[in-house]
Amino acid sequence: MRRHLRLLLALAFVFLAWPVLAAEPVRVFAAASLRESMTAAGAAFTKSTGTPVTFSFAGSNAIARQIEQGAPADVVVTADAEWMDWLAERRLIQAPTRKTLLGNTLVLIAPAGAATKLTIRKGFPLAQTLGGGHLALADPAVPAGRYGRAALGSLGVWDSVAGKTAPAADVRAALAYVARGEAPLGVVYATDAKAEPKVRTVAVFPASSHDKIVYPGAVVTGTKNPQAAAFLRFLQGAQAKAIFRDAGFNPL
Repeated sequence: MRRHLRLLLALAFVFLAWPVLAAEPVRVFAAASLRESMTAAGAAFTKSTGTPVTFSFAGSNAIARQIEQGAPADVVVTADAEWMDWLAERRLIQAPTRKTLLGNTLVLIAPAGAATKLTIRKGFPLAQTLGGGHLALADPAVPAGRYGRAALGSLGVWDSVAGKTAPAADVRAALAYVARGEAPLGVVYATDAKAEPKVRTVAVFPASSHDKIVYPGAVVTGTKNPQAAAFLRFLQGAQAKAIFRDAGFNPL
């Protein structure tokens, strides 16, 4: 009798756990600047639904091209509208699911122990402050690199530093250059600076100096994962917004 009872209990456990064990993970391709906050949001979604979430983080250009080349993805979140438009033009996202999720701010950073002081304004002495060093800046194909170059150009200082940049594959690589002391200054998002204790924010770029920084998300065309749309909706909910807000993003 006891043996039969144990067997029944074991079968009941397997039956109840089956939806969780069998759940297909939601595969999310997201901009590098979302690494910590998106991972936390994924963990919260899994805790709530039992559905696991896996992530691939890189520059928005890289994740967009990976999806174009057939990389398996269910949801994509980029750090600008342009790369999401690029995906939409190729019908690689389900257009009705596209939502603008977050906003961010562009900042100038220095190593945490540096005494650098600068006020960002027209013609500010960025090149002089760099001295013989280089400005860490993401590649122009990456949203952070494009925002940064636009800001520096509108402020009239790009020409003076164009030959003094330390090119980075994405915004997190630019952040790492400064964190390791390999560059005295860098241009990143405010959320990146907040996530890295080895850097500090020197100054904030005026919002008027560059296009508005937005993070759109969408379900990828062809996904058969029924939880893909559910995860995107979760990112727009109160729990996820609190996570993003704590990380320094502006939930929209």
